[in-house]
Amino acid sequence: MADTFPVARSWPAELDWPFFDDAHRHLKRDLQAWCHSHIDSQAAHGDDVDAQCRHWVKALGQGQWLGHAVAGTAFGGAQATIDTRAICLLREELAWHHGLADFAFAMQGLGSGAISLFGTSAQQTHYLPRVVQGSAIAAFALSEPHAGSDVAAMACTATPDGDDYLINGEKTWISNGGIADFYVLFARTHEAPGARGISAFIVDANTPGLEISERIDVIAPHPLATLRFVNARVPASQRLGQGGQGFKVAMATLDVFRTSVAAAALGFARRALDASIQWARTRQMFGQSLGDFQITQAKIAQMATLLDAASLLTYRAAWLRDQGQRITREAAMAKMTATENAQQIIDMAVQLHGGMGVKKGCIVESLYREIRALRIYEGATEVQQLIIGRDLLKS
Repeated sequence: MADTFPVARSWPAELDWPFFDDAHRHLKRDLQAWCHSHIDSQAAHGDDVDAQCRHWVKALGQGQWLGHAVAGTAFGGAQATIDTRAICLLREELAWHHGLADFAFAMQGLGSGAISLFGTSAQQTHYLPRVVQGSAIAAFALSEPHAGSDVAAMACTATPDGDDYLINGEKTWISNGGIADFYVLFARTHEAPGARGISAFIVDANTPGLEISERIDVIAPHPLATLRFVNARVPASQRLGQGGQGFKVAMATLDVFRTSVAAAALGFARRALDASIQWARTRQMFGQSLGDFQITQAKIAQMATLLDAASLLTYRAAWLRDQGQRITREAAMAKMTATENAQQIIDMAVQLHGGMGVKKGCIVESLYREIRALRIYEGATEVQQLIIGRDLLKS
């Protein structure tokens, strides 16, 4: 994301909140310094989104940041278990600097998260070190043309055939589709009706019968694709967990990384607020700065309050998960609030910038395109509302 003028990176006050320890604060400082030298100081890598994502995966691996996206020190992970607060802090910082750098980090985590949580030792040994090094790109293949948030409507099948499974069907809106080296795939194996009859598999990208049937272009370019499986043969040893546990595998993975979507939204929103404050201080109108107008001060106050409210929910959810608690409701609250608030903050930032706000190359214009998808992927806002409501009504 390019700026029309330099924007100072504020030091988030939430780092002093009791959710964090000194290790988290040092991690944030170290990443901020790395981003300054590896992201802010580098020119854009052209318009080839695939090449950009490959670049950021490799760079993040070389910087040893991807170890925070996986569990298990034996496999290169930073810790024995995934530290949700660390993932959130990393995503917030990366998103502030560059949307695709954040995307690259997030997908290495989401795409391999099920292997960290449910993989056998052999599966973890084979895949996780390469994810950490940035030499293998991961992807998470759950959504289908007629089964997005409604996982029980899944139509892709995995049929036992000797020591293998034959996979048939389609997956769509798959992030890293077309550039991934492997996919964590969810397919119906019919152990029981509905969500209880789904299993998870690791499918290598070079598996015969797997093809990229469509590349999908969106308003903030990211590598997305539709995958088609025609009798794609996958060894039973590539199944993650027991047969019929796929829904459990998917939800446990999303509980970790859904909270980090909220953190990415915080990063985009904080960038918009920082840019707006600097613009308000320097933009001259009617003999005074834009920031001297009370209406500007009111908008900036509203933006900052929306940001703090979202931050509190996000890091509460991350902290609770790191204490071993189930956070389905809290993660949904965080994801819903952070993405919706960030949309409001960025929209106000565009308005404050006037004509500059819609000029290509202005940071707030880029952020406006970046934030929109976050209100949809990994569960749209309306789905988060259903999750929260149902959880409250059954408790």
